[in-house]
Amino acid sequence: MFSDLKRLAVLAVVSLATLFVAVAPAAAQAPGAPSPGQKIADALRESPVHVDAAYADSVPPARRKQLARQIEKTGLPIKVALVPLVQGDAYDGESDVFAEVVRDRLDQHELILITGGDRWTGDLHGFEWPGEKQQARDAVSTVGFLDEMKDAGLSEQTAKAIELIARGDGTKAYEEATADLGDGSDSGSLPRPEAAEKESGSSWLLPAIVAVSVAAAGLFLFVGVRRRGRRRSGPHRYPSATGSPFAFPQAVFAAARTADEEALRRQTEAEVLALGEAVRSAGTSTTGLQRALDAYAAAGTVLDSARGLPDLAGVLALVAEGRDALEGAASPLPLCFFNPLHGRADLRIRWRPLGRRDQLHIAACEECGAAVRTRRAPEVLTDDFEGRRVPYFEVPAAQSLWAATGYGSLLRDAEGEGDGLADDGLAVRVGRGEFPRGQG
Repeated sequence: MFSDLKRLAVLAVVSLATLFVAVAPAAAQAPGAPSPGQKIADALRESPVHVDAAYADSVPPARRKQLARQIEKTGLPIKVALVPLVQGDAYDGESDVFAEVVRDRLDQHELILITGGDRWTGDLHGFEWPGEKQQARDAVSTVGFLDEMKDAGLSEQTAKAIELIARGDGTKAYEEATADLGDGSDSGSLPRPEAAEKESGSSWLLPAIVAVSVAAAGLFLFVGVRRRGRRRSGPHRYPSATGSPFAFPQAVFAAARTADEEALRRQTEAEVLALGEAVRSAGTSTTGLQRALDAYAAAGTVLDSARGLPDLAGVLALVAEGRDALEGAASPLPLCFFNPLHGRADLRIRWRPLGRRDQLHIAACEECGAAVRTRRAPEVLTDDFEGRRVPYFEVPAAQSLWAATGYGSLLRDAEGEGDGLADDGLAVRVGRGEFPRGQG
């Protein structure tokens, strides 16, 4: 039932995208010119493998022919469309929307489609119509979790995806590949895509339909006005790893959701002062007292010269580091890698950034973790770089302490072990003068 409703919502977004193209200024698309989706569909009729120019070096022509021959041997209606998806493009960076557009233009009843990942995950996505006979979605998702694919390029990943689809046991392969995920705590491993969809169905579907309706109405009123970023809703806390009631007040998140920098700055100042009071009240025998003092001093340093939300988020990360030191928290998880304003991370996941061959072990909140697992784009904190807004972690590490450290996520070892308060902690780096610079 929910899958049908979600499909309807995706189709509504596709329809809205088509409507936008129809009423957009002529400069955006020449009259009579085929749409991007139509061009891709036309290319897939000529060859089962279409590669965008952005991936030309990763999948050269000779390799495309090999992939096409591999597909032909399977006897399955497999198509490969490797196209970079970016938030704000014709598909809003969503692979689901892109897949529906391509399928609609192909007008092919039986179809298995492998697409390039969205902007944030960078992984391949699999789609199948009708039904899931070949378990394509799980088969393609498995690729990103196989150790043998850790350093594989895009062409090798695509070949592996085709191989797994042909085997027809994608769900089993997926469950085996993800059996050991999670941080080993009570948070457990990430839910399977289908389970996450069911759990988040009621919270996702209504806002999606409402958003589509509102956007459709606004389109006729203000053609060309850019879509505003999505906002989080609902209460969020920063619970400590020890379970103590360390939580930033709701005003912090209210300010973050409305991007009210001044309001967030005031709340952040209050948190730094509260940490200072906690440090002064701590006994001299407190094990982590010196680390907490360092975090307090570093938070003040960053706050004094904070220039935007990324720096204010860094202050909160330092406050969390100081609180953890006072509480003696064992192996505390840092704030959410994708957006530290989401609060404390719930678990660690493996994630491959777009354009990188290796995977990172990062800490994510429950919502962002579910987004990555279900091949959706998590809400990411952005920063200014060369006159444009980019995900903060795309700023060169030499120019941003936050990009270099992931607000603490990238300071842990590959398995997420360690107490997170060692000599390479955020406070120590600020003390060494690495703010506002990165690690070089």
